[in-house]
Amino acid sequence: MNGHRVLVANLQHGSPQGDSLRAISGSMVAYEGDVAFKNAGMGGGGGLRAALKQKVTGESLSLMEVSGKGTVYFAVDAQDITIVEIANDSMHVEASQLLAITGQLKTEVKFSGLRGASSGQGLFTTVVSGSGSVALLSAGGPLIALGVDPQYPLVVDPDSFVAHRGQLNQSFVTDVTWRSAIGGGSGEAFSLRFDGLGVVYIQPEER
Repeated sequence: MNGHRVLVANLQHGSPQGDSLRAISGSMVAYEGDVAFKNAGMGGGGGLRAALKQKVTGESLSLMEVSGKGTVYFAVDAQDITIVEIANDSMHVEASQLLAITGQLKTEVKFSGLRGASSGQGLFTTVVSGSGSVALLSAGGPLIALGVDPQYPLVVDPDSFVAHRGQLNQSFVTDVTWRSAIGGGSGEAFSLRFDGLGVVYIQPEER
C-alpha cells in the first residue's frame, strides 16, 4: 500500500486468489481488476467479529473486506494518509482515523475513559494488533509522530490525537488551563497524557 491523499492498494501477490485487506466502508473511490467487496461487519479480526463503535460521535465504524487481484484506490475527505508497519505489536487508534489494515491484523475496541465527569460520554479506541500495515488518516496535513520517554510525558489535545504505540500509559488531565486560555473547549476541557516509552501520532487539525 502507498498513498498521500489517495491510498493505492495493489492486490496481486500472495495466495492464488490474491490479496485482501479491510477498509472503512465507502472509502473506495475506484478500482481496476478482479476485485470483490463484502461487508466485514462492525470491526474485524479473528473472524471479523462485531462490536467496534465510535462512541465519541455515536457513529458506528463499518469495515469492508476487499479481496482479489487488481488495484484499489481509497480516499476520505481529501485527508492525508500515512502507512505504519507493525510487527508483532499493537497500536491504539482513534476509530475515525483508521482507513485500512492488511496482513494478519486483528482489531478490538478498548474503553479508555470518560469525556468529562459531567457528560459521562465514553471514549473508545481501536486496538490493532499483530503484523501488517495500518493506514491512518490525518486532517490538515501529514501525520506528526511525537516520541515519548519516561523523563518527558506528553500531553495532547484529544481532538488532535490519532494513535499511539509502545509501552505507554494513557491518562486524563482535567485541569487544563491552556485550552480555556485560547478559547477552546466547552467548559469540560481535558487533555490526554501519555507516560512511558513510545510514539504518539497527532494530526495538525482538530476534529
